[in-house]
Amino acid sequence: MTEKVEVFVHTEPEWNTDEAHGDEVVADKYQGTDADRHDMRMLGRIQVLRRNFSFVPILGFSAVLICTWELLFANLLFAVTDGGTGGLFWGFTVAIIACVFIYLSMAEMASMTPTAGGQYHWVSEFSPRWCQKYLSYITGWLLAIGWQGSIVGLSFVAGTIVQGLITLNNPNYEAEQWHGTLLVIAAVVIAIAINIFLSKTLPIAEWFILVLHVVGLFAIIIPLLAMAPKNSARVALLDITNSGGWSTRGTSFMVGLLTVLGSMMGFDCAVHMSEEVQNASETLPKAILWGVGLNAILGYLCIFTLCFTMTDIPGLIDSDTGFPFLQLFIDVTKSKAGTSVMAAIIIITLVLAVVSEVATASRQVWAFSRDDGFPFSRYLRRVKPGWNIPLNALWVSLGFGVIIALINLGSSVALNAIVSLTISALISSYIVSIGCVISKRLRGEPMPPSKFSLGKWGLAINATAEVFLIPFFFFCFFPTARPVDPQTMNWSCVMFGGITIFATVYYIAGKKNAYRSPSSIQNRDI
Repeated sequence: MTEKVEVFVHTEPEWNTDEAHGDEVVADKYQGTDADRHDMRMLGRIQVLRRNFSFVPILGFSAVLICTWELLFANLLFAVTDGGTGGLFWGFTVAIIACVFIYLSMAEMASMTPTAGGQYHWVSEFSPRWCQKYLSYITGWLLAIGWQGSIVGLSFVAGTIVQGLITLNNPNYEAEQWHGTLLVIAAVVIAIAINIFLSKTLPIAEWFILVLHVVGLFAIIIPLLAMAPKNSARVALLDITNSGGWSTRGTSFMVGLLTVLGSMMGFDCAVHMSEEVQNASETLPKAILWGVGLNAILGYLCIFTLCFTMTDIPGLIDSDTGFPFLQLFIDVTKSKAGTSVMAAIIIITLVLAVVSEVATASRQVWAFSRDDGFPFSRYLRRVKPGWNIPLNALWVSLGFGVIIALINLGSSVALNAIVSLTISALISSYIVSIGCVISKRLRGEPMPPSKFSLGKWGLAINATAEVFLIPFFFFCFFPTARPVDPQTMNWSCVMFGGITIFATVYYIAGKKNAYRSPSSIQNRDI
């Protein structure tokens, strides 16, 4: 039998005093629905964040954070190197099919247990008792580090596009690493400032950001489709190339697949905001699945446009800007001003996505610290009354972002290794959490009640998700091309292994007894 909620709240002397006052911390209008209150009591938590996200704002939050079509443009170099136009189209198709099964599984878990902890909480609840605490702890570390890295990753993409745009308009410009570092830091600082000082209005802003995310794509693809020469359907959709030096086109396709897959990974971001969502157990599954559908449609529109308008791929790859899409824009429009406006749309949406990345990453740090998972957890989990945001966790995101950005001054390889950890960390958390649900189903244990249930198809959907995720995880650690040297090596495998080993040692040495596995304070009998 799990401990009662009241026992945990009143007997833990080190528990955050801000949280101990419960209803006094958050105004009644931000407490959520009766279902939200029940869920928080069941989870053993006290409401300290504002529930001011309804369906459309949280949909906009997740859809913009994933920024599918924006990343397809930004990462076009890797996609056309490994797979070409045919690989881009079919790779995205495989990614969409996989995401349907993955996020159906995630949506069900979010409905069962709507908590900011997300995957590490689900692992604790659904895994076999003998391994639940350790698996939950490792998952929490990987999630937190992965989301922190994603802040810098997205900021770095936006910053380097700015440098490419400057190169396009000023051929005498020499892009320096410190320029990129300053641009990354600027993006992170802007995102942190918005999360701190505009937190109350962020849900309203997400309406307008969602509109920009949708309308912005059409502002780009309409000129391309109207003005660019076109590939034949056979070349656009069936021409799978191998420019990465791999032994087979199949390997090249799988390596390139990770680029398009990355443009659809991360919809668990909505889950980490769940304690700020009204009627979370019902709203979250809808937001996740609608977000997948919306970004899939926008992604296909982007893919079709690129596949049919990229008639000179070698020329695009050799662009002085470093970004094939910028070369495509200037080749089609013949206008630096037009290219600059089109690129500016992508840059703005990417920077706005960083705002959502910061919110997600800080909530993950806060949630894991609430269970005493990190050093200085007592400090990191505090939520100041009146602010009702995890301010200390936001400072961690700022510090982490600046430090990682500064690494670029010494080694861009090291920076890329940290940034590339994001997708492998996310995929590993999906594999473990969905695997734990499969284990629970195979043990014949009843699933928790939820407003969104996969019913009798649950096991088949979960298993299919794992069939996709495991090879995806394997190819996460492949370099983009051969031959491989220290500069082109994908060092994310080292980062992933290092984080796992460090977290394991830290768990054994100091956190095995201190870490509060979420399932130990949860009580579904209330």
